[in-house]
Amino acid sequence: MAANRVKQIHEFGQSIWLDFIDRKIMDSGELQKLIDEDGVRGITSNPAIFEKAISSSSDYDEDIKKGAKEDKSNEDIFYGLAVSDIQRAADLFKPVYEEEVRGADGYVSLEVSPHLALDTEGTIQQARQLWKAVDRENVMIKIPGTAPGLPAIQTAISEGINVNVTLLFGLDRYEAVTDAYISGLEARVAAGQPIDHIASVASFFLSRIDVMVDPMLDEKGLGDLKGQVAIASARKAYEIYKRVFNSERFAKLKEKGAKPQRLLWASTSSKNPAIPDTKYVEELIGPETVDTVPMETLEAFRDHGVAENRLENDLDKSTEILEKLKTAGIDINEITQKLEDEGIDKFNKPYDKLLAAIDTQKKALEHA
Repeated sequence: MAANRVKQIHEFGQSIWLDFIDRKIMDSGELQKLIDEDGVRGITSNPAIFEKAISSSSDYDEDIKKGAKEDKSNEDIFYGLAVSDIQRAADLFKPVYEEEVRGADGYVSLEVSPHLALDTEGTIQQARQLWKAVDRENVMIKIPGTAPGLPAIQTAISEGINVNVTLLFGLDRYEAVTDAYISGLEARVAAGQPIDHIASVASFFLSRIDVMVDPMLDEKGLGDLKGQVAIASARKAYEIYKRVFNSERFAKLKEKGAKPQRLLWASTSSKNPAIPDTKYVEELIGPETVDTVPMETLEAFRDHGVAENRLENDLDKSTEILEKLKTAGIDINEITQKLEDEGIDKFNKPYDKLLAAIDTQKKALEHA
């Protein structure tokens, strides 16, 4: 039997997490199979994933009915459902978390409300609530890496909450996120608290960069760079990662058991049919990283992906690509800020749709 292609990725020091969750995948045993056969080592969720899960099945009807009888708000009903699913998934991944290097993987992520993306205090409060409600050491609370999200990330880390920083597009913001993580650890050390159990990832979004930049490249006569800007940005982010987490500043924390905040590649499905469906996975396999993939990308890689360590290939070319954009008058910082703004909106819409779906089901069940 041929070796599993997805599992091979782990041999290069990268962990594959699944960007999907619903009850069916857990009830059917399919998630356990993905852990056992494909070597999947964690899960990420977001409002769009939960909206699809709740709207497209009757698996949640009883819980919605119960929440309605208890006169809970739509948001409280949703987080009740989500916390329950996240707890189950975290328990399934606990053996991965408990492996030889304890806490290296096995994490399940749950997101604060996207409506809080620009609300520091609201984010901190909800991160605390969700962390307490889920009550699993192998859970990460997703906090957006917006400017107001930075102090929330620092506070959560200082309080011992594992954080998955989401919605990262730009290199400057990514570096600010590493600073928030390290500052949170430093604050915790200063308070005499342990830091050896804390884990965090920084989720760098890929394909959306190319979707926005590629049409501009044609206009500027740089069509040969299509489908390459996101990967160039990711490789430059990895350079920052290596510099920051090999610094003297972090070395002091490492002595106390601190783990580097790994880069996580997100939005790794190809949005452009002209780009191979495994491109974003293949190009960015490398040590000490995570890639969260939707089911169809995982299946595509299992079928025809090639696992090789390519993350640090063509670093000079990556620098050159970003320089060419600058010379052509394409402002990558402006683009990444626009992507962040759009990203917030793209998470708000499914979140509102999700609450509306719960409301619809609540009313239908009341009249059933």
